[in-house]
Amino acid sequence: MAKRNMEGFKGLLEGEARAIGFSGLSVCRPWDVPQVPARLAAFLEAGYHGQMGWLADRSHWRGAPQVLWPEARSVIVLAENYGPDFDPMEGLAHPETGLISVYAQNRDYHDVVKKRLKRLARWMIEAAVKAGMDAPEVKVFVDTAPVPEKPLAQAAGMGWQGKHTNLVSRELGSWFFLGSIFTTLELPVDGAEVDHCGSCRACLDVCPTDAFPAPYQLDARRCISYLTIEHHGPVDVALRPLLGNRIYGCDDCLAACPWNKFAQAASEAKYHARDALRRPSLAELAALDDAAFRAFFSGSPIKRIGRNRFVRNVLYAIGNSGSAELLPVAQGLCDDPDATVADAARWAVSRLKPVANGRAKS
Repeated sequence: MAKRNMEGFKGLLEGEARAIGFSGLSVCRPWDVPQVPARLAAFLEAGYHGQMGWLADRSHWRGAPQVLWPEARSVIVLAENYGPDFDPMEGLAHPETGLISVYAQNRDYHDVVKKRLKRLARWMIEAAVKAGMDAPEVKVFVDTAPVPEKPLAQAAGMGWQGKHTNLVSRELGSWFFLGSIFTTLELPVDGAEVDHCGSCRACLDVCPTDAFPAPYQLDARRCISYLTIEHHGPVDVALRPLLGNRIYGCDDCLAACPWNKFAQAASEAKYHARDALRRPSLAELAALDDAAFRAFFSGSPIKRIGRNRFVRNVLYAIGNSGSAELLPVAQGLCDDPDATVADAARWAVSRLKPVANGRAKS
């Protein structure tokens, strides 16, 4: 197909993407990220991936998307806005409640985005055939495959990787998911985005655990999102007080970014915070057994980490709450069948007993 016609086809594709609910579409080639292998190797060599062994196991694919599927000629990068309609940091002022990352306060984005990607991919195949082209092959990816989404998104012009290593867009800020469609169709590409962080250090300076060894570098072993989601077993005792009441993920570095002044609240109702997850009671969350946990978090990304890891996080938050009223909650879990939960409960008790004793003396 002539270049002009392909430009027109791409325009129709973008229009359909927006009609489906995506906030933006841009295109690059699978091989447009030559810097990724060296950066990934340095990240792994430093041990910054912590317990995420799958990053090392599949680094040959993650470092070179063209190896993942050699027949692909284009990567269509899609953005989906999940911007909050509230201050995501407001929960820090309520230590007897849990703070859950904005993206996890409702439905699992993997399911929502993948359905939209598949819908758009089907439309693209049908539209290509109607335009007289051979039916293109497609593969859709959302976060769970060994695909370097953020570098590809920057190569496609969707945004740039900020000093916190997350993607930032001049139009969307930081509050958006990424999905991609790899295809054998050779679409016109968009130019790569350049860095617009300048001298700003807001995201680096706000990090509670100093998880950034340097701008554009992340040591996941100190990142609260990693510690509360990916890390299994007890969290380092020195890091537990720094978690505050963050029980699933952390939005501090995203929320601090001044580019979010251009962000808009999500229009998709499935991303609007559930009332029960906006500021949930730590006492109620700590009481969840496995069945109750699964029922409460049905359809949520939080369900993936399981009851034990989640209650561990809740107990760290209880220990950080400074609330004598929560002492009995922690005491009731000191003999939990899960050793990590029991350890977290005993730590919380050690933090709250002095508070309770001080209140009794007064």
